[in-house]
Amino acid sequence: MHIHNKNILITCYTKHPDAKSALEAWFAETKGANWKLTMGIKARYASASFLHGNRVVFNILSDHYRLIAIINYNIGIAEIRFADTHAEYNKINAEKI
Repeated sequence: MHIHNKNILITCYTKHPDAKSALEAWFAETKGANWKLTMGIKARYASASFLHGNRVVFNILSDHYRLIAIINYNIGIAEIRFADTHAEYNKINAEKI
């Protein structure tokens, strides 16, 4: 997959260094993925949640962090929209970010 907005990950792990390795692992795995359906994501990320508008919420580092990406399955793009703590995630509307 092609991944847009990696700077969101960098901002997150700059604020929260403990998340760096987990976010970099997600990036590497996603870059190598070829997801065509939600089932492909669920097979690797069992705790992923699927929202309206092809948004996927990934639990990062045992649910301490959340990452939201919009997945375009047809053309193989993951657009990162949010990465931060679970507490910060609770303050946003995940379906609109």
